[in-house]
Amino acid sequence: MSPFLAELLGTMLLVLLGDGVVANVVLNKTKGQNSGWIVITAGWAFGVTVAVYAVGTFSGAHLNPAVTIGLASIGKFAWASVPTYIAAQMLGAFLGATIVWLTYLPHWSVTESQASKLAVFCTAPAIRNTYSNLLTEIIGTAVLVLGVLTILTPKNLNPEHGWNVGFGPALVGVIVWAIGLSLGGPTGYAINPARDLGPRLAHALLPIAGKGNSDWGYAWIPVAGPIIGGVIAAFVYRAFWPA
Repeated sequence: MSPFLAELLGTMLLVLLGDGVVANVVLNKTKGQNSGWIVITAGWAFGVTVAVYAVGTFSGAHLNPAVTIGLASIGKFAWASVPTYIAAQMLGAFLGATIVWLTYLPHWSVTESQASKLAVFCTAPAIRNTYSNLLTEIIGTAVLVLGVLTILTPKNLNPEHGWNVGFGPALVGVIVWAIGLSLGGPTGYAINPARDLGPRLAHALLPIAGKGNSDWGYAWIPVAGPIIGGVIAAFVYRAFWPA
């Protein structure tokens, strides 16, 4: 499998399961309606784990432009491959969101809340404050990228040091779950430009009854914040965890 296809399919799986759990919780007349934040954060964490297991051996399973750019910024990934990875991630995110739309097709028309419909696809702040929302996304993504870089090291994943390499994707899921539980309240923890922008485009383009607008005025924050946070975390890693 090519890295492009791997990143596309992996990001599609991530968003399919992640947006899918949000749909299950917030749309009307689903089996999981109103099951709460713990279910949402767990669904996203498990979705990340499944996606990383699925394509990690083919592309490294970045599945996130903030991870790709962060790694490239410290020389751990080739800049020449960055556009290919980001294009695959964006397309995969759009496709994943579209499949969620199809999966929950009867539930859109029986859900009155425009905010709930938008929440299935992308994030929105609990309290709208540009600087605070941006800072939250920077912090959350910095924790993600720093966690991935520091935990998924050869020493940690060497069975001789007490870990088995098979736990790597599960540990990434744990990081995402921890971020959602602890830092996800203010903005819904996009921590991934593709995860937010691709599905937001799907929300804008798909025929969803009574959906309202796609909140494009906010859309730059879950793109810029994660990229800034990812780069900061990468340089912190290089400074304090030298190879």
